[in-house]
Amino acid sequence: MTTNTTTSPATRYPFPALGDLPEDIRQRILEVQEKAGFVPNVFLAFAHRPAEWRAFFAYHDALMTPETVGRTSGLTKGEREMIVTATSAANHCLYCVVAHGAILRIYEKQPLVADQVAINHRKADISPRQKAMLDFAMKVCLQSHDVNEADFAPLHAHGFDDEDIWDIAAITAFFGLSNRMASFSGMVPNPEFYLMGRVPKAKA
Repeated sequence: MTTNTTTSPATRYPFPALGDLPEDIRQRILEVQEKAGFVPNVFLAFAHRPAEWRAFFAYHDALMTPETVGRTSGLTKGEREMIVTATSAANHCLYCVVAHGAILRIYEKQPLVADQVAINHRKADISPRQKAMLDFAMKVCLQSHDVNEADFAPLHAHGFDDEDIWDIAAITAFFGLSNRMASFSGMVPNPEFYLMGRVPKAKA
């Protein structure tokens, strides 16, 4: 199955046709479609500029799937998605809250967690370690100029090392870029994201 979408409702920049894209980008999009069953709009929206698409997804993959670049991380997949969901909500990014909230629900196997984290992570049903992680992420998101040595101590107390803290900050900063690009361009979430991870799959 191939997608040849050229426009998307409420998106200011037309999506390029899949057949017009460079081969490496087209193949990556088809792989995502095969795995997810649809093409997340971000993959087509950023393909408006292929060089930027490649740079964006290279950094995305290095942060969100560090094993693909030969690096390990003390953050779980779910914790990385918590950071994206919480800070994207602070940046009022509809696309990233909905899309990454869906992935968060799936990784954590908790249908309520994304809504809780997006609204108020301190009252969410997550661990004290994760609340400390999100406290720091939110400070980087909203007051990075005020981050100081005192902000590292609570993270160290919960077992995060300095490389993990770099990950928290880098994910927050990277998705600050993504949030702003999604919002200014009018990127809308795919309808599929809204129900993902909310209702358990029926057993065969």
